[in-house]
Amino acid sequence: MTKLTPARIVPPGRILSREIEARGWTQQDLAEIMNRPPQTISAIINAKKEIIPETAIELSQALGTTPEVWLNLEKNYRLYLAKKKYENDSIVRRSRLYEIAPIKELIKREWLPSGVSLEELERATCEFLGISSTAEKPELAVNFRHNNNLSPEKIALISWAKRVEYLVKNKPIGNFNQEKLQTSMAEILSYAQNEADIAKIPPLLMSLGIYFLIVPHLPKTYLDGATFLLNNNPVIALTLRYNRIDSFWFTLMHELAHIVLGHKGIYFDNLQDLENNSEEEKADKLSCDWLIDRNALEGFVNERKSKFSHKAIMKFAESQKRHPGIIVGRLQYERRMPYKNHRKYLIKVNQFLEQWKDK
Repeated sequence: MTKLTPARIVPPGRILSREIEARGWTQQDLAEIMNRPPQTISAIINAKKEIIPETAIELSQALGTTPEVWLNLEKNYRLYLAKKKYENDSIVRRSRLYEIAPIKELIKREWLPSGVSLEELERATCEFLGISSTAEKPELAVNFRHNNNLSPEKIALISWAKRVEYLVKNKPIGNFNQEKLQTSMAEILSYAQNEADIAKIPPLLMSLGIYFLIVPHLPKTYLDGATFLLNNNPVIALTLRYNRIDSFWFTLMHELAHIVLGHKGIYFDNLQDLENNSEEEKADKLSCDWLIDRNALEGFVNERKSKFSHKAIMKFAESQKRHPGIIVGRLQYERRMPYKNHRKYLIKVNQFLEQWKDK
């Protein structure tokens, strides 16, 4: 009797045919032994019918084998056919795309094309991420920092940064000068009193050699803003995750502080929960001091003893030459004022930045 060892993937019917021949039987003989129609045996031999457990038991009884032999032969053969069918399929390639980028969200944002073939989507994704093939691991040209407490998705952070790079890399801009930025801080801060003056910030920064734009954050990035260097020009990108005047100014000044302090690399900042490192602490302190005089704020808080009237806030904001929303936001951020109080001052700012906003 032939030894039934599946050394290679062949249809179980071929093995069955050899077993029949080894015994000098015909298909009709086996059909009569198993009390099955001849068509059933013929269909199994020609791989038109699968061997089910009941048939495997009958074959084992007729041929002196175990049912597992026939079930394994059938399973291996069907798995082989399935693999052969899918060996050039798109599943593995699509899986790789979703490993290196949040594809669905990028298509939704129109950062990647929709309704294209897999090959075109692969090419577009590689171009977007700056890689030559999907086998590569996308990385940024510089090291980046971000808050780890919320476990942001790295592929989403990289995709967001790549979008920022794409939007600014071909924009004309002058040379950046560190000293000129420092001397211009007073002018920048002079626009922090009236909300409409926010529209003056982007062109001023561009004139200083600093790229500026608004790119909404991707899910699971928890980003408020970022800064990094591109061809020796600083880039400031804000997300307006919290579309409020206090958040805008604090985020902007925090990113400018990184630049003024000469911090290198790329900083992905979640300002609700900054990283615990010296550079973030220095940028945080400097941005706070730029916006509101620390001693004056302490005096204001001690004088009011947590009783902040509308009149008092307006008066203090005027003394600081700041929008009252910046004062309210600072007091709420430092938990000196409940978040429900004076929210009318926390106006939305996106209306002043429409031309600088990505999709």
